[in-house]
Amino acid sequence: MKKHKKVMKQEHEDALEICKETACSDNDTEHSHSSSHTSDTKILIAFLLNFGFAVFEFVGGFLSASVAISSDALHDMGDALSIGISWLLERQSKKSPDEVYTFGRGRCSVLGALITYSVLLTGSVLVIIGAVKRLMNPVEADAGLMMIFAVVGIAANLVATFITARGEGLNQKAINLHMLEDVSGWVVVLMGALIMKFTGLWFIDPLMSIGVSLYMIYRVIRNLLEIADLFLVRVPRNVSVDEVRENILSCKGVSDVHHIHLWSLTPENVCATFHVVTASSDARVKEEVKEELLHMGITHVTMEIEAPGEHCHDTLCTINASSSHSHHHHHHH
Repeated sequence: MKKHKKVMKQEHEDALEICKETACSDNDTEHSHSSSHTSDTKILIAFLLNFGFAVFEFVGGFLSASVAISSDALHDMGDALSIGISWLLERQSKKSPDEVYTFGRGRCSVLGALITYSVLLTGSVLVIIGAVKRLMNPVEADAGLMMIFAVVGIAANLVATFITARGEGLNQKAINLHMLEDVSGWVVVLMGALIMKFTGLWFIDPLMSIGVSLYMIYRVIRNLLEIADLFLVRVPRNVSVDEVRENILSCKGVSDVHHIHLWSLTPENVCATFHVVTASSDARVKEEVKEELLHMGITHVTMEIEAPGEHCHDTLCTINASSSHSHHHHHHH
């Protein structure tokens, strides 16, 4: 018995057209064009401020024998690296889908984040090791010099925070958060320097360094787990299969839905594929389903239409290497 199965999905040409229309709408006015360049300029300024100040900090950490300043210098260098990579890869991620990258290059920014967080994680571990060695072999830090660097650090990072404030994109907002964290880190250094100057408690410096590094490790691991979710194709945390199933079934003419897959290309781009059972040949069924999912934040939908009573071999997904391998050999024998 021949199956009459229609595949209703967003065509690649449609995706390309949508991307082109989006690009056109972004440049419809002089204001939009100017805004795009202003965003890039802000990110570049933040990068230059962080990189320049990180070099300044490394010198200050060496002169003052302060592990806290040296650790924050590493932190700022990591931030500068993050901002630089983010700027380069963000430009790549905005390119339209093509015949090679059919989903576009949105994950370029995710790759940049993975590289940066890995560097920061390694750096934080090395800073903790250095601080422990300093506790075992005490070297008195220059509290006065620490305070000078702390004041300059707070001022420089406040400028960067102000420049990147009110960012329109997720990337710029993330950079702004980094700047706020830098301000907080320098406030801690200033407080530690004051305590050391008036109490003589030299061990405050390496202890603060360990504390800041542990906090950084905690934040980095949380972000790495979020990135791992993307690469492992986990269902996005803001949606669920049950919720998607319920919303699709609420659409007029839909009697069943199965073989649901949900994943994210980037945190803000959620995709879905599934099989819909309907007796209707009306294209409005497809449009209603897509509209329903769009309200859930699912922007890319591919659906397969099945007739009632039609047998579906894919009701339960069984993607695995062994079945693929055996199927391959089946055709060669």
